[in-house]
Amino acid sequence: MRTVLVIGGGLGGLTTAYRLGSHASVTAFEAQPRPGGNLRTTTSAGGFRVEWGPNGFLDGKPATLQLCRDLGLGGQLVAASEGSRTNRYVYWNGAIEKLPGGPMGLLTTPLLSLRGKLELLAEPLRRRSRAGSPDESVRAFATRRMGKEAATVFMEALVTGVHAADPGKLSVRAAFPRLAAFEADAGSILRGVLRSGKAKRREAEARGEKSPPQRMWSFPGGLQTLVDALRDRLADTLVSGAAAKRLERRPDGRWRLTTDAGVHDADAVVLTCPAHEQARLLADTDSALANELAGIGSNRIAVVALGYRAADAPALDGFGYIAPISLRRDAIGVQWCSSIFPDRAPPGFVLWRALCGGELRPELVDLDDDTLVRRVHAEMRATMKVTGDPVFTQVVRWPRAIPQYHLGHLDRVARIDAAVARLPGLFVTGNAFKGVAMNDVVEQAGLTAARVLTMPAPPP
Repeated sequence: MRTVLVIGGGLGGLTTAYRLGSHASVTAFEAQPRPGGNLRTTTSAGGFRVEWGPNGFLDGKPATLQLCRDLGLGGQLVAASEGSRTNRYVYWNGAIEKLPGGPMGLLTTPLLSLRGKLELLAEPLRRRSRAGSPDESVRAFATRRMGKEAATVFMEALVTGVHAADPGKLSVRAAFPRLAAFEADAGSILRGVLRSGKAKRREAEARGEKSPPQRMWSFPGGLQTLVDALRDRLADTLVSGAAAKRLERRPDGRWRLTTDAGVHDADAVVLTCPAHEQARLLADTDSALANELAGIGSNRIAVVALGYRAADAPALDGFGYIAPISLRRDAIGVQWCSSIFPDRAPPGFVLWRALCGGELRPELVDLDDDTLVRRVHAEMRATMKVTGDPVFTQVVRWPRAIPQYHLGHLDRVARIDAAVARLPGLFVTGNAFKGVAMNDVVEQAGLTAARVLTMPAPPP
């Protein structure tokens, strides 16, 4: 049986170790006292339940939903409210406006001028880019396909909500591969969306089912439920509070890892920790590979949770709003947590989460808690017309929050994959490479575990 070391106890590491299961002798190491990475849920004495990282996961891909079912958690899953699926907003021109939900909404939205609407509706008529064209930024792609207005409002909102990034630096093929694929395959984003929807409906009909709309899911106790279930399944496998100090390849081709918990030898090593940590561990083994990994940057995010009396806040039925990052607001997005999942706040109160910082406002993360809360509350007064002070606050800082898939990212990942392939027994995964969402991380962890199990057997 192969011996495998998994370095990193976030969602990717926990899932990789779980999927390896009884097929290998696995030991997973997490530097922090608790596993889970940025998946963490805390509940205050007053009953405010705060997610430190993602608020939930979507079922557009099956990976995370299947993981939950495999862990026996399927019966505990709760879907986000219907309003949070259909009602999403953007802050623009000094007001919060609902994002259009379909073609008729595009015709009537106040977010675009008549010219902007005509440019967007003409998107299917525009020529697709030629095969082999250079990597293109999200801003350039969206402007070319949709026109400047729609690119500025809609695509900036999308980029801000997912990556908190500068759309002029982000690679569309790496960050939003489906959009690039829609153009390549259907010649148009709008045609691609329609074809994709029809294909899903046909697949569902072939199974004798209806094609439900995409939903967000979590648990009554938050995403901590998923982390705890993985931790419990890995009780004899997971070592927390054990930072990886040194990784080296032995003369016989096996790997040696030095951690706070001692020295460990194995046939294979899976790095699931952040890219900069992977770079540090591989610096002595392959400096070129380490430099490629170190070149994947990340942004900085502060999560500011605010609880208000319901009487002091507007009645809400929706997911929240995005302030496109180019506006440089103190809050680039606000999630109405107790509207998405009602049990996030005690009766008579609401809970919101503001995201601050991102690629264009990193200095906000350095503000002290009181100053940051005060500035976010001022935003809530200006944008949400809150009349009272918050009765609950919590600040969480992520100095390395979301990997940034800048132009050239796919070429960089290809070089990383080629270098890793030249080091038998080494595997890398995580959100720095092929998707930042929970589904992407879980999916890639499963694929990585499968590759570990099919690697050539070690010599006797």
